[in-house]
Amino acid sequence: MAKNFKDIKIVSLAEGHGACLATDLITCNGQPVRFMYRETPDKDVDSGWRFTSGQESDEYMDDPVNSGIYDVNTIANYDPDIIPFLNMPIGCAFERDTNGQFIPVDDFDAPVD
Repeated sequence: MAKNFKDIKIVSLAEGHGACLATDLITCNGQPVRFMYRETPDKDVDSGWRFTSGQESDEYMDDPVNSGIYDVNTIANYDPDIIPFLNMPIGCAFERDTNGQFIPVDDFDAPVD
């Protein structure tokens, strides 16, 4: 099934970080990243970053059709606010607060090996 991506111009904002997982609520619906975490990468090219809008249900997240693998630079073009956090270590997690700023999430256990 073809996805209808939000039409944005992709420029070099965060090259060299590898691949990530992001949900369609970001790439197709244009919602901002509201929750992001970094887990142990699955493969060499994987950065370990996972980006969601924070609006996804468990059922939505369980269906692989609702997300995709992208270059981190692509997701940075959808939401440049993630860029300052891209070098954070595996195991970290961040969510947007009511002011729209990313803050650390201490009660989330990102999958790490």
